Amino acid sequence: MDRFKPYRDQLDALDQAGRKRRLLIPAGKDFSSNDYLGLSRSPYLKEVAQTAIANGMAHGSGGSRLLGGNHPEHEALEQFAASHYGAEASLFFGSGFAANSALFATLPQTGDLVLYDALVHASVHDGMKLGRAAFQPFAHGDCNAVEQAIRSWRQSGGMGTVWIAVESLYSMDGDRAPLADLARIADAHDAMLVIDEAHAVGVFGEGGSGLAGAIGRQENAILLRTCGKALGGEGGILTMPKILREFFINRARPFIFSTAPSPLTAHLAQQAIAHVANNPALQAGLADHIALARDCFEGLSLGDHQDSQIFPVILGEDRVAVRVAAMLQQQGYDVRAIRPPTVPAGSARLRVSLTLNVTQEDIRNLAAALHAALALAKAA
Repeated sequence: MDRFKPYRDQLDALDQAGRKRRLLIPAGKDFSSNDYLGLSRSPYLKEVAQTAIANGMAHGSGGSRLLGGNHPEHEALEQFAASHYGAEASLFFGSGFAANSALFATLPQTGDLVLYDALVHASVHDGMKLGRAAFQPFAHGDCNAVEQAIRSWRQSGGMGTVWIAVESLYSMDGDRAPLADLARIADAHDAMLVIDEAHAVGVFGEGGSGLAGAIGRQENAILLRTCGKALGGEGGILTMPKILREFFINRARPFIFSTAPSPLTAHLAQQAIAHVANNPALQAGLADHIALARDCFEGLSLGDHQDSQIFPVILGEDRVAVRVAAMLQQQGYDVRAIRPPTVPAGSARLRVSLTLNVTQEDIRNLAAALHAALALAKAA
């Protein structure tokens, strides 16, 4: 008996459909990472890390936060983040995925309803499956659908709290959630609004706070800001009312039973947040890249892309996306193909991510290579 046949068959099917994933070491000009401000190799943050280690800071936590793994650096980051982002409290997790899945597995209770944007992060889906509340999707960015779903649920006898889950900036389409309208709906229906700022923190907002602005300081808002994208490190920070932080510490299994993130990681996250806030030239430089790319990519199918650093070049067929990405990689551009199920069927694409790891000349050259590769792909 071939005990591994079910796995081999599934992998073969993915390969035949042009959807089999493979790990690649980054090579060439960076147009694929989420290192939007180029901070993952920042000389400043390297110096911060070296100084901290030289002064005796631990590089490992040694345990969960509740069993010997709670360090001054964790507490300092959480106090700083709460103050900086205008929230009552915050809690630090080892990743944004862990924070999202913990949130939706822990906070919505039996009798509650989670309404989630159809394109929201996979971590939200996993958290909801582990949680106690009912959940249902709404059409991407459709506020009318949210309001109608709440009314229908109430009319059918729903008595609990409604939770609305969205991303402020969507990672595969580069478009924004209608946060002002969603906040109005949440206020009108006494609902909680959960905003994932993963791809907006550091890039947008005053001091790199993200797109939520004053909405994120409301009592009925919980925000996730990841540290592994524009902030150049790793981890995820949830900002929220104090009572919910206490509830997490007592009820969130991914928090209670996980080894705490490194104290060094927490220290670097705090320094990165402050560094972005104190250096507006970082955001300005990326804004210049975005403006240039919009001009250079004119004529391409960019879906519902808005003014963001993520440019989805929609190609449709999986194999076409893979072929065009390979052409660009051969010319020294690290551009990746994104295929279903990460994106809807028939919308395979190149996800061109702009970072400060490239120059404006690199963007112009990529655009020329991209136009040429698309012409070859169409002729094939």
